[in-house]
Amino acid sequence: MLENNKSGNNKSDIPAADITPVRRALLSVSDKAGISDFARQLVAAGCELVSTGGTATLLRDEGLPVRDVSELTNFPEMMDGRVKTLHPNIHGGLLALRDNQSHLSAMADHNILPIDLLVVNLYPFEQTVAAGGDYETCVENIDIGGPAMIRAAAKNHGHVGVVTHKDDYEQVLEEIRNQGGLTGDLKKILAARAYARTAHYDAAISNWFAQTLEQDFPRNVSIAGTLASELRYGENPHQKAALYLNGDQRAGVARAKQLQGKALSYNNLNDTDAAFECIAEFDREVPTVAIIKHANPCGVARGKTGAEAYKRALKCDLVSAFGGIIALNQPLDAQTAEEITQIFTEVIIAPGVSDEAREIIAAKKNLRLLITDGVPDPTTKGQIIRPIAGGFLMQSRDHGQIVKSDLKTVTKRAPTEQELNDLVFAFKVAKHVKSNAIVYVKEGATVGVGAGQMSRLDSSRIAARKSMDAAQAAGETNPLVKGSVVASDAFFPFADGLLAAANAGATAVIQPGGSMRDDEVIAAADEAGLAMVFTGMRHFRH
Repeated sequence: MLENNKSGNNKSDIPAADITPVRRALLSVSDKAGISDFARQLVAAGCELVSTGGTATLLRDEGLPVRDVSELTNFPEMMDGRVKTLHPNIHGGLLALRDNQSHLSAMADHNILPIDLLVVNLYPFEQTVAAGGDYETCVENIDIGGPAMIRAAAKNHGHVGVVTHKDDYEQVLEEIRNQGGLTGDLKKILAARAYARTAHYDAAISNWFAQTLEQDFPRNVSIAGTLASELRYGENPHQKAALYLNGDQRAGVARAKQLQGKALSYNNLNDTDAAFECIAEFDREVPTVAIIKHANPCGVARGKTGAEAYKRALKCDLVSAFGGIIALNQPLDAQTAEEITQIFTEVIIAPGVSDEAREIIAAKKNLRLLITDGVPDPTTKGQIIRPIAGGFLMQSRDHGQIVKSDLKTVTKRAPTEQELNDLVFAFKVAKHVKSNAIVYVKEGATVGVGAGQMSRLDSSRIAARKSMDAAQAAGETNPLVKGSVVASDAFFPFADGLLAAANAGATAVIQPGGSMRDDEVIAAADEAGLAMVFTGMRHFRH
């Protein structure tokens, strides 16, 4: 139990200058978890409770003495609770400087009682939006009085403590026990958390309005997140990092459930996100597996089973797959788990796992296994933000999709049905490969990937060379790329990159088109006997 600061307990009867004894607390919470016990201990410490609406009813039901806010304001709650704390007697009690005689005189003249501790968590606006609430319901869950009180108390943190989350209850109680009140350091910390909370809340509201009004780039934009976990370090050990969650309910790595393995690192999370976004491009009805290394696909394939898809993806680049990230578009089964555990893998992410597969993965204690409620929808709109010196860049996420009917054949020879299927598959993979991107595909499996080169020609050559290396590793005499199709994420500015693909063994090409030398490139494709289609859509990825 808490005790008041009394003489004889080795503390001064007069509190230190920066310590605020908690003699009166105003409690008004939407999330009532833990509030009864917290209030009970405040009362035991000699604190008077003031409360509103449902919070007051709950505390009275718990047998605690509570004064209604209306007793302080001499006004009833009105307009369905929209107006209850927006009153000078409340804000004066929160904002008055206790060491300013004119403020104290004003309080005395107007019968304003000081409020030493404010405990408020806000109407559940974010939860209402996440649950798909209609427009009117979302608007009704925009809190007005709560943020106003929080800002007032936080501004006057030299004299008032403010609590906006139940996780802070115990820290407040501990200071009252040990210090006889709230120290200046804690009040500053609580004020910082309070302003961060109201900023987060306002950001959620403004972003919701922007989405509702379909404003891609509103005049002002706010970024809000809630700390999920601190990470050991960032991309490198000298960098700090953390994971934050926003209100996006889209299936993905941030909200995945980790069933086993070591803690996820910054690089793990970044690469796993890349893997899951890549696999999301493909038909859920056909088992498909993507293997990612350093945010680039090093193998993507479909198969009759998950195990077959994995083996075909692995064949593309066995060397790069070592220590990679594996994403599946179907639940992980035992056969696929057996195959995956044959080499070192950092992370597996899938929309489900069988009991048998989970037992198999359990033998690899350090292997992280992440399970999600589903696969992210690749057509969902969203924003991507990248910081630059003095500001940040914002763009819509690349949710562009290409289907067969979008393709325009520009060569004398049209692709065969098998080539056409592989071309679409290859272009989907290229969308997730760092530019300049060249992707070779044969029969629904990548057989060569060239990523992140300054020259498209170099990407073509690297992809072909890696295909030769993969064939050699598989004990095959012909390069895997022979008889494949090739995708380029952007147009070929010259014919040389396309000819390099043809020389490697590609028979058909998919590219956006749009180069001033398109005619030259098309002529080169015709001369080489290639079929080529234009998409009209580029997929740069930097």
